[in-house]
Amino acid sequence: MSDAPSTGAAPHADGHAALRRWAEGGGPPALRASIVLLAAEGLSTSDIARRLGVSRQTVTTWRQRYAVEGVDGLRDRARAGRPVEIDEAEIVVGILTSPADDRTSRLLARRLGCSHTVVAETRRRWNLTGSHLALPALPLSPSLEPADLWPVGLHLDPECTVLVLAGRTASPVPPAPGRRVDPYALSAVSSAMADAAAAAAGAASGPEAAAPLRGGAASFLDSVRRVHPHPDLHAVVLRSATGGERVAGLCDERGITVHRIPARTTEVSFLRAVLALDASRHPESSTRVLLDLASALAGMADSGGLSRVQWVREPLPAPAGARLPATVSGAGPAAGGGVNHIDLGSFNECVVIETVRLAGTVTRGEIAERTRLTQQSVSRIARSLIQRGLLVEERQRHSSVGKPSSPVRLRDGAAHALGIHIDPNVLTAVLVDLSGRIVARRAEPITADPRPGVVVGQIAALGEAVLEQAGHGRWEEGFLGIGVATPGPVDTVSGTVLDPPLMSALRDVPLRTLLERRFSCPIVIEKDCSAAAVGERWIGRESRACDFVYLYLGTGVGSGLFLNGDLYRGLSANAGEFGQLCAVTLGRFDPDGRPEILPECNPGSYLGSEPSRVVGRQRTRLTVHQAAKAIGKGVLSVIDLLDLGLVVIGGPFFTADVADVYLTEIEHAVNAYPTARRLRRVRVERSVNSSEAVAVGAASTIFHSTFTPRLRRTP
Repeated sequence: MSDAPSTGAAPHADGHAALRRWAEGGGPPALRASIVLLAAEGLSTSDIARRLGVSRQTVTTWRQRYAVEGVDGLRDRARAGRPVEIDEAEIVVGILTSPADDRTSRLLARRLGCSHTVVAETRRRWNLTGSHLALPALPLSPSLEPADLWPVGLHLDPECTVLVLAGRTASPVPPAPGRRVDPYALSAVSSAMADAAAAAAGAASGPEAAAPLRGGAASFLDSVRRVHPHPDLHAVVLRSATGGERVAGLCDERGITVHRIPARTTEVSFLRAVLALDASRHPESSTRVLLDLASALAGMADSGGLSRVQWVREPLPAPAGARLPATVSGAGPAAGGGVNHIDLGSFNECVVIETVRLAGTVTRGEIAERTRLTQQSVSRIARSLIQRGLLVEERQRHSSVGKPSSPVRLRDGAAHALGIHIDPNVLTAVLVDLSGRIVARRAEPITADPRPGVVVGQIAALGEAVLEQAGHGRWEEGFLGIGVATPGPVDTVSGTVLDPPLMSALRDVPLRTLLERRFSCPIVIEKDCSAAAVGERWIGRESRACDFVYLYLGTGVGSGLFLNGDLYRGLSANAGEFGQLCAVTLGRFDPDGRPEILPECNPGSYLGSEPSRVVGRQRTRLTVHQAAKAIGKGVLSVIDLLDLGLVVIGGPFFTADVADVYLTEIEHAVNAYPTARRLRRVRVERSVNSSEAVAVGAASTIFHSTFTPRLRRTP
């Protein structure tokens, strides 16, 4: 059927007013009126389905009913027999997508168009009573005790649809207040699942072309068990053309319990409810997990059912507070030893530490003057920090007026962190103390083996070697954790590397989860350019106590942003993709309209000062001068957009023989061309960090998240 918006007549003036009143109300009439009104605005069936979170068939049905019968076609029709029961999975989704204050049974019933007693009964069955969400219970058959359930796999073909859940014991702790499911991502999965299920049903009753697609459940279950070997696995049969006996047999062979969905749900609504439960309870269930599943389902719908979906989620993160097994001999994090976390009791303590860090050495009176805290507060906080070993007193300063003052400074050895930088060519690991001094370092070429397990094993072994090289007495006190810097994009919520350029071995690898199996300490995954900016801020002290953009020249060119005193990561923690901005600024696009991957943003391929020449249609490699001019245009856009006064340049390809070229060209671009050039002079400076800038920055992300004062503490 055509997806054009012409299906369904446009409402006349009186009908338009009536539909507006319906849309402002609640229940099914509001949904139906919204479909017609959006269609009248010219939206396609797919766009309406995505916006409202329903299937395309639902949209088509109500548009056709309105076209034939007008407003009356949107009303409920009298039916013989028992009244239609509302889908309880839709009630669950309504609970999870509502703010905490709007989760009462009566409010939900009014919005969903059903009885509040039905809503209350559903809440009891799913263990979702109260304004906050406790540990849910899925009313499956056979029954399943309340547990921490994660959807870890989905198989869909013309023969069956199977959802696999991983169960782990957990205390009934509700999710953080205010957390809500991403409605757009959930709607994308719902719409894609409805279309894929319809395509699979059509293929199941269609010609023999779908026959080769049957029978893939065995390999799917093997994949799920291989990726998730430890949790208890439960297979929920959402649909089966053969009654589920074959799927049950396959699951029994692999030690997987088989369940059936509740009678008052459908395969689409039940999946939607389970995904909403997962996303609301687990911060690791980022929007990416939902969108990846939607993408896999969309592929089957697009093929008309002539393909299968076999989606397997990455390994789950370690349970909170769990003791991870030792994998190497010796003490410390690699062997499951205790980690000495530094407990900061207040925001003001972080303010004092930040002031001392920036100044280097400073008196209590100067701290009070800079922070506007009272002398008594500063003295009390300083005394506590000295007792805990974070600060040390220097020799007294004598003055002609008043008492001698005792300056304080950070004790460098009070805290340590391990930083690991993953580059397409080389791995670097450093152990850094609180001052940013490198205690131990090691670098080695990255393995050519394309298997992710081998690469992750090399990363972990390198980190263990650096800790061993430093000696246990050098870092055990106040060891705060491990920062890992990797090429982006990266899902920092789940610690998964997505699509790193030139590193296909790490595509969709759950790096943090795999490293947690080797190190029992906090681990933070960060983009390489963002980590370098954090290191610059931490090591640069007062010279970097302002907003700046860090231009990172590595295998590619990236940027890190410090805005309003903190690292700006963006919505998905992937801010700073400089290469595309540079391509747009230069007007360079490929035939599909995407910004080009510019050779100017690959510093490792530059020539010296020799000009490039054209040989036939092939251009020889760029000179540093040519590339610096192009990169300067990209930096100009950043300065014009953000109105910054400092650009810092660093990275492994920012070497002494090319530094002057970059500094000269970029400084000219950001001061000669900006719109507000009469109001500011932009400084362009070298990084204060060493060639291990990103590795030091990765370790500094641990210090930054621990000590930097912020009202909302996030890593």
